Amino acid sequence: MGHRLSKIITRSGDDGSTGLADGSRLAKDAPRIQALGEVDELNSLLGVVLAEDLPPAMRAWLTAIQHDLFELGSELCLPGSDHFAAAPAARLEAWARTANADLPPLKEFILPGGGRAASLLHLARTVCRRAERSVVALHHAEPVSEAVRRYLNRLSDLLFILARVANRASGHSDILWQRARTDA
Repeated sequence: MGHRLSKIITRSGDDGSTGLADGSRLAKDAPRIQALGEVDELNSLLGVVLAEDLPPAMRAWLTAIQHDLFELGSELCLPGSDHFAAAPAARLEAWARTANADLPPLKEFILPGGGRAASLLHLARTVCRRAERSVVALHHAEPVSEAVRRYLNRLSDLLFILARVANRASGHSDILWQRARTDA
């Protein structure tokens, strides 16, 4: 693979810009860079989740998702690119079906929380939704592939389900939302 990142400190971003894969530079607050940053934040948060005690299948899925997010980010880093495949979103749907099959049906909304791993997965879900909003905002300005947008949408659903699975695996219950009482 060579030495792609042999020089980490480049000073080239000191002017408030950052480089893209095609050699062009954008302001660090440009919509494309915002979307890239939020996908990177999500990937990093999944690394934190992976530091927790997780069921083996969930650990394997989250590791694969980290690789997917790196690939998704590489598409965002190359304007006009459309190489992120549709297959990863279909894989997320299959995992969601598998993970959800053993969960009791929800009759109420649930609050984020429970055990530590579940709480982190709920946080990852919200970061995923923010990344999705940034990608959609970028798409309004310039095209972003449907596969990227679909993946982030499916991923937030899967993270919700995995939070429930993590609670169950750690002996915690879902925290059911209760309508505010006026007599309390």
